[in-house]
Amino acid sequence: MQPSINLPAPYGMHAGLAKAFASCPLIAILRGVTPADAAEHARALYEAGFRIVEVPLNSPQPFDSIAAIRQALPADAIVGAGTVLHPSYVDSVKAAGGELVVMPHSDADVVRAAKAQGLACAPGVATPNEAFLALKNGADVLKMFPAEQLGPHVVKAWRAVIAAEVPLVPVGGVTPDNMGPYLAAGANGFGLGSALYKPGQSAAVTGAHAKAFVNGLQVARSSALRNETRGETRGERA
Repeated sequence: MQPSINLPAPYGMHAGLAKAFASCPLIAILRGVTPADAAEHARALYEAGFRIVEVPLNSPQPFDSIAAIRQALPADAIVGAGTVLHPSYVDSVKAAGGELVVMPHSDADVVRAAKAQGLACAPGVATPNEAFLALKNGADVLKMFPAEQLGPHVVKAWRAVIAAEVPLVPVGGVTPDNMGPYLAAGANGFGLGSALYKPGQSAAVTGAHAKAFVNGLQVARSSALRNETRGETRGERA
């Protein structure tokens, strides 16, 4: 049997991540959050509509924060770790209740370790070569990082050759007002860092930022749909 034309290996997205991503394709990155504050911020995010929360491992006591968020949120939320640089941390992520491993790079050993533990994995990729190797190793989502450097034009080019069922998720420099061009180019979701959460801000501020992103996503999706409809109408007239 011939392999898929645009997939280097059989692909099936982690079921829990797929459900959460379908509900809200925005990934909250709580870099610098502490265990004492993690649950409160996570609840504010959930109430705003978020279903995926990531605690980078270069945060204070990250595994305690992951455990606190997992305990605070309903089962339909996915909690995970970011900035996972070595496969030895994957066991600790799972033990804390994490279901997602996010990376700034595409180290095959980390991806394979995450998949071996039944976790979802979102490696960071910046070139087509990295993207296809990540998929070959079992990636569920491609984290396009840094998005400021890549831009919507790269998303569009990648979307032409990467299977439609594979989510492209730009991360870096994303705001509530600039998601539209990425969506129009073929992005499926976004990872949100300092524009959403900064250490020391209140949970109320986090919730307000989260609502702004959810609203921005709705506006961007509506705009992209209108532009697509206009394009189809022009094609029919031509």
